[in-house]
Amino acid sequence: MPSSSSSHLAWDGVDSDALLNLAMEAYYADITNAVRRRGHPSSTARDVVHDLYVKLSARPEVLQNKRSIKAFLCRAAINLGIDLQRRETKEARLFSGSEREALLVPNSGHAPDHRLDIEARLSILRTAIAELPERRRAVFILHRLHHLTPDQISAKLNISRNMVDRHLRRAFAHCLDRIL
Repeated sequence: MPSSSSSHLAWDGVDSDALLNLAMEAYYADITNAVRRRGHPSSTARDVVHDLYVKLSARPEVLQNKRSIKAFLCRAAINLGIDLQRRETKEARLFSGSEREALLVPNSGHAPDHRLDIEARLSILRTAIAELPERRRAVFILHRLHHLTPDQISAKLNISRNMVDRHLRRAFAHCLDRIL
């Protein structure tokens, strides 16, 4: 088995799937450290490396004939980490408003069917929430209805803060897809 300290290993004759598995195992610490050096906490870095593995497992042949598989994997993981940071920043801006802020928006007089529209949207939202997997639904309800912070939810459900954030992002996206 190749050692993780070697930057150029002999991978000749290894099929694409095995190459991906061997390279990820050999360079896991190096790839994770590269992501961490870009400002991600350890748990997020591990998630990014896992996401990279899942993404590459659909097309493991991209590793064939790479001059430095380690460099390629590190750069790909760093890029995924950058994408994650951008997505989180965008979602934070998108979902930054509070219920209190929404209630401060002046009432401009609604059309007669406005109440029916609101009731229909609430019904769709209830259905969307019910469709969520149990853990994701629990995280969403604790955050939106019980006003718990992600750290409080993490402690209450005994899951990582990163998983709380991931559940919230996916729950919001699911609900938005159903309402729009």
